[in-house]
Parts: sequence; structure tokens; C-alpha cells
Amino acid sequence: MAAEAIELLAVRPDGVYLDSTTGLGGHTALIAQRLTTGLVIASDRDADSLEMARSNTAEWAGRIRYHHGSFEDLPSALEENGLRKIDGLLADLGVSRYQLTTPERGFSFLADGPLDMRMDRTTGMPAADLVNYSAEKALADLIFQLGEERRARKIARAIVRARPIRSTLHLADVVERAVPRTGRLHPATKTFMALRMAVNDEPGQLDRLLETGPGLLASGGRMVVIAFMSIDDRKVKEKFRELGRQARAVILTKHPLQPSEREISQNAPSRSAKLRAVEMN
Repeated sequence: MAAEAIELLAVRPDGVYLDSTTGLGGHTALIAQRLTTGLVIASDRDADSLEMARSNTAEWAGRIRYHHGSFEDLPSALEENGLRKIDGLLADLGVSRYQLTTPERGFSFLADGPLDMRMDRTTGMPAADLVNYSAEKALADLIFQLGEERRARKIARAIVRARPIRSTLHLADVVERAVPRTGRLHPATKTFMALRMAVNDEPGQLDRLLETGPGLLASGGRMVVIAFMSIDDRKVKEKFRELGRQARAVILTKHPLQPSEREISQNAPSRSAKLRAVEMN
């Protein structure tokens, strides 16, 4: 939903913008192309992705400042560049295709790899530690709450019995044996999602973004968030409604925007995307 996101940001040639989930630089490039004297700060937790974004956006490097950090570090990204307020903030909460298709990152069971899943590999605990050392109840609660997986207890029991879990494909196989496929999704999809969210503290990070993000915006500045999971979209919706009730912002998307059939046909993972935006008073 790149076109919709950029349109709602209402990029001005002299504006200052923050792409808080730069990934490989797609959105950052679209913003930078529209700038003349303006600036876009490109921030991401994943140092590898950020380096690739530098290369992918080299044509507009004079309009971009790169920042390695998570959502809680966004105020410091502004401070480092001598900024107090910005005109727009974009957050695309999805996992990048690079992360999903690079086996050594451990995000996916498309190919075998280590159970890592950390977006920032310089810190934190890899998924292997969660899978192999968590108590069965704690593991079940995690899979149920973050993955919204109804069969979480059965899956957790199977994981504990199969320990040590050695790799992504080993984990996927254990889950599939415990809860065979009944629909379109692979049985391990929600378990992998829950582990990734836990390893990267995604719920906590989103809370920090929604708490601090609006305060970084100047009057008339816009915040655009693309969520892919219902648990995240609910948080965004509730925060934006709160800002509206407090007369701090105007909601620009009465209902969330969703990808067109054409985009879904070209990029199947986009089917669950929901885009919401507000403008600060």
C-alpha cells in the first residue's frame, strides 16, 4: 500500500519526515523523491536491512539521514539531526521479504535455518532460547496471546516433548505433527508469528511508538501506520480514537484502507494489511 501511504503523508518538498520502519528503503525512496529542501530520516532496528536501504536509496542520499534503532529510539533520531518536530511519521509493521527469505535469520520455515528471529541481532534472546527453555504453560500462553492460536496448549506440549528444537524446519515439523493442516495456512504460521513478536517485543515496541510518535509531530503533521495483524491494528485504532477524543488529532481514515485486489494478486502477503492515519491539531 505504498501509494496510499505516501498520499496520506501528504509529503511537502520542504518537509521533514520519519520512516520508522525503513526495511530495504522502498517507502523512504518514495518520500525522498518528493523532496527538494526537505529531509527524511530512515530508521530501522535491522542493521542489515538498513545497509541495503542505503544502497537502494543512494540516488537521494543527500535528502536522507539513516538511523539504527527501535521505536523507543525515535526521539533520539530527531535529536541527532537537530530536530524538534517532524511533518510526517510512517510505520509499516510488517516483516520484510528479505527477513522472511533469508534462512539464517530464522523468521520463516520456507527453508531450514537457525531459530533466531531477532530483528536486531546485536541484542536480545533468539527464538531458540524461548522454544527450548520456556516452561510449557508460558510457551502456550505466548502462542495463544500473540499468535491468537487456539491450539496453543497442544502445540506447546509437543514442542516440550520434542526438545531440543534444532532449527526452523524442525519446529515447523513438530507443530505440523501436533496439529495437522486444516486450511490454507501452514499449521506453524501462528506459532512462528508469536515467537517473532515475543523475541522482538513487538507489542511493547508498538506501545512505545503509539505513545511517543504523536508527540514528535508538528501541528498538521501526519502519522500513517500499516498493520498486518489484528492485535496490532486494534491498538492503532484505539490510540487514534483516543487522540481524536482528546482533540489532539483528526482521524483521516474513518475505516482502515486495505489493499486492492490487484495488489493482493501481485503481493499475496499484503492481503491482511490495514492502513490508518491521523493529522495532528
